[in-house]
Formats: sequence, structure tokens, C-alpha cells
Amino acid sequence: MTIYSLGSINIDHVYRVPHLAHPGETLAAIGYSMGLGGKGANQSVAAAQAGARVLHIGAIGKEADWVLGELQGYGVDTSHVQQLATPTGHAIIQVDLAAENTITLFAGANRQITESQVAKVLATARPGDTLLMQNETSAQSASARLAVGIGLRTLYSPAPFELAPLKEVVPYAALLLMNAGEAKEMVAAFGGLPDCDVIITKGADGAEWHSLGVDPLHIPAFPVIPVDTTGAGDCFAGTIAAALDAGMDRTQALRRAAAASALQVTRPGAAVAMPSRAEVDAFLSSAP
Repeated sequence: MTIYSLGSINIDHVYRVPHLAHPGETLAAIGYSMGLGGKGANQSVAAAQAGARVLHIGAIGKEADWVLGELQGYGVDTSHVQQLATPTGHAIIQVDLAAENTITLFAGANRQITESQVAKVLATARPGDTLLMQNETSAQSASARLAVGIGLRTLYSPAPFELAPLKEVVPYAALLLMNAGEAKEMVAAFGGLPDCDVIITKGADGAEWHSLGVDPLHIPAFPVIPVDTTGAGDCFAGTIAAALDAGMDRTQALRRAAAASALQVTRPGAAVAMPSRAEVDAFLSSAP
């Protein structure tokens, strides 16, 4: 089957800092790197590295051909990524010595994706394929609605968290993927969890899969020493999508995603840090 990833593509500017900057503070960085990022690109790379066939739907500026090359190098089909006059999205990321981060986003071309572009791509989809989305592009609710009509499984990461798009997409989502803070905001707004499945990641406390009518499934986190937590949630989401696409059950998928994200945070960077299927297999073979 195929995972259609409607997602952002960013250029990440990553600054390693002694601590996260305080308001009004000028802070000298102790390191700098630039690379491929964006929640959508990260999820696409994670899913492709996990063994799935991934077709990315997105947009970049005309100055970023190298971004397409990187995505292709990870096994992502970029034939439906448009190049526009609008600059490529980018992120300014601070990472401190404890591996915590703050991120400032410029959406750029990511917000220029049209419903017609998505519809043209999804015309090639088949029932049982997957639509993977997050909150950094345009055309989300229309794409989710179209996907459900075709018979696709829709996985949605409502991050960065915004209530309005979440309310629009939830009726069409098969699975929401969110961290504990996002889940708390959603429950406060909705009065409880929605009717679809929900996975809540809790960092060192593991992850929970909530489904109607059954007890929550909890998977503990694998103990690792983190280096950089940027992209960990995207790694989790992309790996879950690939595992479900491969026919794994909830327990298998959740454990595999936990293992992949544990490996990912032990490496610097986002997309570049996504582990391969073989690496996750090896990790799980020796894990308790």
C-alpha cells in the first residue's frame, strides 16, 4: 500500500545553545547546522525509513532543489512536490545541553498547497492506503474529507496545536497522534477524547493508545540518553503509519514507534536522525 504524506517541508537552522534564550537575552550559540526539516518531511522520512512506500504532497520555493534530493535519498517519492515563487518554509531551532528545544516557524510555501493539488494526487490512491497529515500546511480538512471518501486511513498530528483545524479534521480522522500537552488542551476544549483512536505520547513515561470500548494500551518508553529531541514526535508518527500500513496490530505498532523514537533522540538533527527499519529491528532484538 501507499502512504500519502500531506506535509510541510522546511529548512532547519539549528543552533546548539548553553540554555534556551530568555526574553530580551542575546545568546551566543555553541554550534550551528542546516538541514532538511518540517514535520511533514520528517514524518515522510520516518515512514520511508521504516519500510513504507511514501508519496509526499507538498511545496517548496525555487531556491531549494537540494531539499528534493535529500527526500529522495531517504526513499520518499517527491514527484508531487511543487516548486513555487514563495520561499521554502524554514525553522529556527534552539537546542540546549539537556536536549530540550524551542522552535520558530516560517510557513512559506507550505501554506500555498491547494485542494486541487491534493485531489489530483489522491486520484491515484486506493482504499486501504493512508493519508498522513500534521498542522503545518494548507488544505488539511478538504484533504481529510476527500481521503475518507476514497477509503483511506487518515492519521493526523494536530501540531503545532490549533483548535480550529483540529475541529475541522477530527470527523475524518481514524487516528490522532499528540503529546500530553496537546491532549490536555483538546480534552479541555472537547470535554473528553473524540470518537476516533488517539495516541498520546508522554516522553519518558511512554505512550498510550486510546480506542472506544477498550482499556487504553500503554507502552513504556525505552531508556536512552537523549541528545536532541527535535523530530521525536514526527519519528513516532511516521513509524506508526508505516507499521499500520504493514498490517501490524496496535501493540506491535506502538512498541515499534517507541523504539524508533528512542533511537532518534540519541542523534542530533531531525530527518537525518530517523532510524532505518534494520536499526529498529536490531534495537528491539536486544531491548527488554
